[in-house]
Amino acid sequence: MELTKKGHACIRLTTGGRTLVIDPGAFSEPDAAAGADALLVTHEHPDHYDEGRLRAALEADPAVGLWTLASVAERLSAAFPGRVHTVGDGDTFRAAGFEVEVHGQLHAVIHPDLPRVTNVGFLVDGEVFHPGDALTVPERPVRTLMLPLHAPWSKFSEVLDYVREVGAARAYAVHDGLLSDAGLTVYGRNLGPQGPGTGPTEYARLAPGESVTV
Repeated sequence: MELTKKGHACIRLTTGGRTLVIDPGAFSEPDAAAGADALLVTHEHPDHYDEGRLRAALEADPAVGLWTLASVAERLSAAFPGRVHTVGDGDTFRAAGFEVEVHGQLHAVIHPDLPRVTNVGFLVDGEVFHPGDALTVPERPVRTLMLPLHAPWSKFSEVLDYVREVGAARAYAVHDGLLSDAGLTVYGRNLGPQGPGTGPTEYARLAPGESVTV
């Protein structure tokens, strides 16, 4: 399976000529969802959910479906009947040939005074886990973790402890659109050999547009 990092929190997974896109939000490229066979959205925040990008992909191909939680599905289901599917924690489904498990229920706490929205993570083909905006630990082994590197709701110690707790073979950065080059360097050092250690997990950051095979 080919994993391609797109801007901020968006990734594309491709295998056998089929493409799955997760979280083509407003901080990702305008064409991040283009050509997708299936779309997944973890939650309603605009850096993960961009209605225009989703509508364009759904309108371009009547075979494309969207799987997401209720807060997003209710905004698009009327326009695309039968193609927008509501999912939640514990659900499993097949999307464009990909086997997907849903893990988690709530967004991480940004501040107690701010409303806490729902959030789900997606485990694709038992291989790649994208948690959205939460530090959800699936109750099964994960080989490839998409790691929310930086956010208003996190600090480095939490990020590192999350990597250690999941214990994946590798972790690739997502949710990095607010970091400068200097910030990316600092996170890379702290999650690399010079840092306190990530356990069995090898950390790397892909530049937007860069791909690896997982």
